Amino acid sequence: MRPGNGKAISPSGDFGAARQARGTPQPLQARLDRLDALRGFALVWMATFHFCFDLANERLIDANFYTDLLWTTQRTCILSLFLLCAGAGQAVATDQGQSWARFWRRWAQIVGCAALVSAGSAFMFPQSWISFGVLHGMAVMLIVARLTAGWGAWLWPLGGLALLLPQLVADPLFDTRLTNWVGLVTHKPITEDFVPVLPWLGVMWWGLAGTRWLLAHRRHWLSSGSLPHTAGATSGHNVARAAMPSPRVWRLLTTLGRWSLTFYMVHQPVLIGGLMAWVQLSGHARP
Repeated sequence: MRPGNGKAISPSGDFGAARQARGTPQPLQARLDRLDALRGFALVWMATFHFCFDLANERLIDANFYTDLLWTTQRTCILSLFLLCAGAGQAVATDQGQSWARFWRRWAQIVGCAALVSAGSAFMFPQSWISFGVLHGMAVMLIVARLTAGWGAWLWPLGGLALLLPQLVADPLFDTRLTNWVGLVTHKPITEDFVPVLPWLGVMWWGLAGTRWLLAHRRHWLSSGSLPHTAGATSGHNVARAAMPSPRVWRLLTTLGRWSLTFYMVHQPVLIGGLMAWVQLSGHARP
């Protein structure tokens, strides 16, 4: 994601581990489509945000994405949603007994896409190319999340510490492109996207901790298919079902959520290419 602040801007116990220890990982009774839909919602919001940025970049609208709270706050919210969902995904993977081999395959895809983002941004923004954006940060944080998935309630205070630490500790040592990925910078680097491990690991940890608790105690909250259709359903279930979007919108969001990395990589080239073609064909040159 890009841009944002500065010049930047994408207690549950060890029930999963116990299941794996028994050697009988069990499939979920129903797909946790609410997580897919939440991820899909974040993608739609992100694409809308990026389209507005592209309009501003072509000087078709007047908007400051670097200092205006309307845009910097949105960037923070969108990124937080992505990282919460990423943490939730690791909770589900642990619960399902996902192998390390499968984890590394997905991780390699993210790293490859991060490399493409760096290369593409170096071509388009040579002075502010992306060396550690959302995909780079996610690649590092996913390893940490995977290794700490069994830490239970400790993830909550550790997440809070990760969020607070950059406000308390900063050193020029971390101001270079080789070290700013840690997050303890004295100033935000000049880059089109910057998602350091600190403080953002805290958001992923909270997504991991919260979803592990839900899987242990409120699993049905994560799946729309678990909501009863009968007249005897509780008022909470009825409210939840009434609040759901239309089936067509729901399918769109869940499908996007399942193809999040593909959509993330494709949407900006499509938006930028389409907008540039429209500008050329319509004669709306930059002022």
